[in-house]
Amino acid sequence: MVRILKLLVLLGVIAFLGLVGYAYLGDLAPRRGDVRQPVELNVGK
Repeated sequence: MVRILKLLVLLGVIAFLGLVGYAYLGDLAPRRGDVRQPVELNVGK
């Protein structure tokens, strides 16, 4: 039972390190671009 618990803790640590590595090394830059959408105002009706 202790071996299974150690294995789960080890897998959790490896998953956490993978997540941290992806956050630092992954491409997480935002995509920028202009968004234009016409707006129709009902002024004066």
